[in-house]
Order: sequence, then C-alpha cells, then structure tokens
Amino acid sequence: MKKSSCVSGTARKQLVSATRRRFNRPLSYGLLSSSALLFASTAAAQTSDTTELDTVTVEAAAIADSAVGPDSTIVAERTTTGSKTDTDLLDLSSAVSVVTEEEMRTRNVQNLEQALSYTAGVTVDQYASDDRYDYFMIRGFNATSLGTYRDGLSRRTVNFTGGKLEPYGLQRIDVLKGSTSTLFGLNAPGGLVNAITKRPLDYEFGEIYTTLGEDHTETGADFGGPIDQAGKWSYRITTKWQDAELSADHTQDDRFYFAPALTYRPSDATTLTLLADFNKRDTNAAHATPRGYDLDPDTFFGEPDYNDMDRIERNIGYLFEHDFGNGLTFRQNARYTHLDLDYDHVYLSDPNPANGRTAFVVDGERDQTAIDNQLQYDTDLAGIGSRTLAGFDYTHDDVRETSRFGTAGGIDIQNPQYCGKACVDLGEPSEFRQKQTSRGFYLQEELTFAERWILTLGGRYDEVNTRTVDDEADDYAFTRRAGLTFKALDDLSLYANYSESFQPPTSRNLVSGSADPQEGEQYEVGMKYRPANTQALFTVALFDLTQTNVASQVSQNVYRQIGKVNVRGIELESKLALSDRLDLTAAYSYWDSEIEEDGIAGNQGNRPLLVPEHIASVWADYTIPGNANRGDLTFGLGTRYVGSTYIDDTNSEKTSSHTLVDAMASYALTPSLDLAINATNLFDREYVSYIDSSSNSSYYGDGRSVLTTLRYHW
Repeated sequence: MKKSSCVSGTARKQLVSATRRRFNRPLSYGLLSSSALLFASTAAAQTSDTTELDTVTVEAAAIADSAVGPDSTIVAERTTTGSKTDTDLLDLSSAVSVVTEEEMRTRNVQNLEQALSYTAGVTVDQYASDDRYDYFMIRGFNATSLGTYRDGLSRRTVNFTGGKLEPYGLQRIDVLKGSTSTLFGLNAPGGLVNAITKRPLDYEFGEIYTTLGEDHTETGADFGGPIDQAGKWSYRITTKWQDAELSADHTQDDRFYFAPALTYRPSDATTLTLLADFNKRDTNAAHATPRGYDLDPDTFFGEPDYNDMDRIERNIGYLFEHDFGNGLTFRQNARYTHLDLDYDHVYLSDPNPANGRTAFVVDGERDQTAIDNQLQYDTDLAGIGSRTLAGFDYTHDDVRETSRFGTAGGIDIQNPQYCGKACVDLGEPSEFRQKQTSRGFYLQEELTFAERWILTLGGRYDEVNTRTVDDEADDYAFTRRAGLTFKALDDLSLYANYSESFQPPTSRNLVSGSADPQEGEQYEVGMKYRPANTQALFTVALFDLTQTNVASQVSQNVYRQIGKVNVRGIELESKLALSDRLDLTAAYSYWDSEIEEDGIAGNQGNRPLLVPEHIASVWADYTIPGNANRGDLTFGLGTRYVGSTYIDDTNSEKTSSHTLVDAMASYALTPSLDLAINATNLFDREYVSYIDSSSNSSYYGDGRSVLTTLRYHW
C-alpha cells in the first residue's frame, strides 16, 4: 500500500483505498480481497493443523471519486469548479487543474503558494520574502486579491484586510484558468483558485501528527465518521497548532486552526453540511534587503517591535443540496466571515537606509457575507442531453481600517541596531471604509449531441455597488461564455471556448476621469487525454487573453484607464499515478505577454512586470513496497523553474531566472504509523523574485526548509 492516508487506517479501508487509487475495476478488488483473506486463512492455519478454511472471494464495485474530493490519487477525474456542476474533466470546454489532498500530503505543503507551485499556468511567490498574502498569478495576470475562492464563494482581499488559507483544512484545490466572470462574477481575467474544505465522511477515520524542523514545531489532528447507526449524521474535526519561524531573522509563522464540520443526510435526496473554522495566524510584514552591498539576505532591516501581520479569521457557513427528482436539483452555499487584522511595519524606503525608514500601522476589521443559489435541471430533448443551470449569488463586504503613516530612524546596514518604538514617529490616523455589495444572475446551458459533442453557453449579469467615505459608484456588466467539446474517443476530448471577465477598479480616487471596470476576453483551444484503465491525465491548452481598461500611471498618484495587456500562451500538464508505486506530475507554461497600450511613452510593446516567459516543473515519487521485515519506503524529488521577469513596466531591469529542488522520503514504521522528511529549496538556493526600484531593495525567496513528520492514522 502506497503512502497510507488517514482514510485508510484499517485493513478493509486500505483495500478499498488501494482499489480506488489504482485499479478502479471490480475484478481487481476481488483479487485483492481474495489475497487478503487467503493471507488471513494461512495465518490461522498455522495455529491449528486440523482446521481447514475455504477460500472466500469478495467482489465489490469500485468507489468513484467525488467531484469535490477527497480523491484517491493525485489524478482527479471530476470537478464542480469548471461549470458549477458535477462534470468529468474531459467534458469541460475549459482548463481546470486539480491539486488533490494526496499530492498536498506527499509534498507536505505549508501554504497555498507551495500547493500551487507544480501547477501549469500558475506562478507563485512573485514577491518572495513578502509573505503577507497568498500571492499567485494565473496566465500572467495577478489573481491575489480577487482570485481566491473557498467552496465556490469569494475570499477577496480589500485594501490590506484579507486572510490566508490553511492547507491542512482542505481536501483539494481546483484551478480554473481563463476568464471566469460568467459563473463567478468580478474576477481577474487569468482565472481563479477554488479551495475545497474538508468535510465529514461516511466512515470512521482519523490521524494525529507532529512535525519538527529548525525553529518549527507543529501538531495536528483530523478525525471523524458517522454519529448514528443509520448514518444520517456524520462529523469531522480538523485542528492544527504551529510555532514556527521563516528563514529570515525576526520572522514567525505561528498558527492555530480549528474546524468542526457536521453533515445531516436524512435521505439520499437531501444533504446539509455545516462548516465552521477559527484561524489565528501571527506572521510578519514584508522583508527586503538593500542592494549594492554584500549582505546576508536573512538579515533584518526593519524593527522587531513593528513587524506583525496578525489575523484572526472566523468562518461559519453551510452547503445544502436537495434533489427533487425528475432531474431537478437545488443547491445553496453560504458563509459569513469576520476577520481582525493587526499590521505593523517598518520598511526600507530610501536607497540609503541610514537616511531613515518608513513606518506603517493598520488596524483592520472585516465582515463578509456570501451566498450562492443554484437550480439545475437535467433532461433529454429528442435525444439531446440538456443540463440547465440558473443561479443567483450575493456578496456583501464591509471593511474598516484605521491606518497611520510615519517615519523611523535610519539603520546601519553593516551593523543593524534596532531602536524599537522610541524611534518610530507616526502621524495622525486616517480612516478607510468600504462597503461593497455585488449581485449576480447567471444562466448556463449544456447540450450533449450524439454523446460526442457538448455545447456550453453561458451568460451573467452583475451589478456592484461600492461605497467609500467620500464616494459611491455602481458598476454593471454582462459577460458571456461559449464552449464546444468534442469527445473524439471515450478517453480523448478536444475543446474550444470564448469567455469574458470584468473587474471593478480599485482606488477610484486616483483614476483621472471616469473609472470603468477592467474587461477581459479569452479565446482558447485544447486537448485532454485520459488513457483507459489508467490513473492519468494529459492536457494541452493554447490561449489568447486580453484585458482592457487597465489603469496606467501617467504621473505621481494619477492613473488613466488607457492600458491594454495581452498574453498568448501554451500550457502542458501531465499527472500519472502508475500502478501502486509511481506518481508523476509535470507542467510547462509559455507566456508571450505584451503591453499593447499604456499611458507612459515607451512602455508600449514591453512585457508587464513580474510575468515570466517560461515556467516548468516536474515532481515524481516512487514507493518500494514493504515485506515481512520492513514497511513501504517512498522517495520523492521535484524541481521548479521560473524564468526571469522585469521589475517594472518600463522593463528597466530583470531579475534572474531560478531553479529550485524539493525532496521527500517516507517510511511506514507500522501499517498505522509513518515517518516522513520533506525538504523545500533543498540546495538552499539564493534568488531574488522582486526588486523595489524606489528603495533599491531586493526581495529574496525563502531558504531551505527541512521538516520531519510522524503521523499515526486509523
């Protein structure tokens, strides 16, 4: 059995898990079950020479993976993110990549950026030692503020007030690439990330683990199962505590996460799942290093007493579904979020740090309510399969921030001496208040002809009301989507799509003239191949993506919406789970990006800042099966390449490309106890992802991290 997980603690669950993961055929399950029973019979026979047991063959149908997880391997088969309906990935006329819980566990990901780092079409950690948020780009467009979703509901960041996801609380991550506003409303054109929360399962399971490393202590538990004998009620508890530091001096990554979940299933037609979580994270502000000096990038040039990015986030919500029969289904997802932010920062702002630094303090509070209603009707019209989805979603965001700007004394970069609060002079407080209400009405039709052609048509109308202290604005948008999938073979599909996006402007007070939503449109063609009787998926996508009304800076603190950015590219991704030993993930992306219109002379024709031309990654892990003397032994190795990027739209300077290596090894001490070692940036490569030209400072990526995990599961 490869890489035992918490859902396969007993022998029976191990057999079911092995069947789901590798064979997916009743015959294979029968053979495995027969082998297990034969082994048991042999053991019993050794205790008595007079007892004969008949061989019993057990045959059971394979258990299909869910469209929201958990998945039995690193290869997902279905998703709800691509169309808001339970759909085979081969049938979608769009590109969706899935990071399963199995993959996250094997690589022991510590944040969303690590989870996405081996995904085609995605680049992460573009600001390196700035760890305040989950930074990522999709198809060359920044998706950090608007592009993070959880269970299909938005988790936007407004101004400074936004949270970070806890990967241990997730059972999969879906990445929908391309313009997505037809289903999800206001979004950046490159796509979005939809994180799926761990939910109760219909069988007993559990795990408890401890992770240790240099300046890193972590422990957690995840368990649950049915409550009553009839199985109508089930529960799950997921929790984690962490006391840790990052690679740089005076940094921390302390966490406490607690998430109870409860599912009530009174019948096969109705399901209600309640989800709640408490997420406390004490982390740091950004950390930069002055350029032009021979300095250790781990040296800290801020103030330890002003180096906090602390959040407490509370969520409560539910997932409801009822099947009325005759093809009619209603779903409703809802969540309420309250977030408190405490942000203190002293940072480099002058090319000569001895001249002084800048201080910044933010006290933020946020309340968000989000709800999505879906009515789905499946029917057959004269031999044409029809799936109609009508929906209405609503999001209300209320953000309140009190901030104070100021100065801090200079610092000797060769011999840093910290002055504490005594040298920080803060100005008068200023208030930021924004209430944003968005309503969206969407309609989608999927028509299947001759079981080979799938036509998808969609449209959505959005209205967004934004109120600040001294301004109020209404934005309206109608976005469209059309896609066609051809199932050339049962395991091979070809597709094409056209899709649109819109994104209301931020900082309207800085935009000269009227401030209109930024608009995106995409043309895409692709291919998906899933060989029969295997756990593998190969995808290719070519796209042409353009965003207009981009705000371009024409003078200090003045912007005009005369920008236009285009990205053309290709993405290749392969995921394979071969036999029960080898897992392989490979991804490559090429982005030909260009500023087609810009308000500053000379920028037209340049590449946008922070957008690489090439991204590539490969991860493989191989398991040597155990025997009577030892348990399973697994080795994993991965490499990630990110091409060079420009530090600004004027293309004045480039950062160098970098290649990082990750590795892991695990050993099954017993059928229920595993020991694993994970290393990121194995060779401790020093690299710069971002350069701030105004302060002449560099942002270095995190150094090597080695973590050892002992996990007991049942």
